[in-house]
Amino acid sequence: MYRILLVDDEENILKALRRTLGRKRDWEIETRTRAEEALRCMRVTNFELVLTDYRMPEMDGVQFLIQVKRLQPEAMRLIISGYTDLEALLGAINEASIYRFISKPWNDYDLVTTLEQALSYRDTLVENRRLADQVRAQRQQLDRQQTALEELEARYPGITKVDWEPDGSFYLDENKV
Repeated sequence: MYRILLVDDEENILKALRRTLGRKRDWEIETRTRAEEALRCMRVTNFELVLTDYRMPEMDGVQFLIQVKRLQPEAMRLIISGYTDLEALLGAINEASIYRFISKPWNDYDLVTTLEQALSYRDTLVENRRLADQVRAQRQQLDRQQTALEELEARYPGITKVDWEPDGSFYLDENKV
């Protein structure tokens, strides 16, 4: 189940977005009409994706998504707007690390596809981070084991050396130990 937060100061836009996105059964949609209210909600609820309008009265979408990035860095961040300002778009990409800019009016199929792609990309990033953490933990474990082997070898020279026979067996010479 994916939790998606939609933020727009126009209730009619939120209703249209909810109607379009509500067809996805594995998406739980929440809406907010004010950025501050959305941020309060995000302090207690995790979201996989946040879609916000660019132009809102309290703060613009870029300012909002910068705070979203601080609160929930793994949440995908998208802006939707009928107002296209290249400088603002660049600011959104650079400062808030948005995934995509969606124009109003939107095409329902393109909107759903874009959100599906964003969620898939997020899943990949989260999985990569999990695997990287797992590799780091395994490396630490190997380092500890290597240190233990080196300490054993220093204390009992030759104890970590095994003379393997061609058939895979090994010979224990009690005189060597």
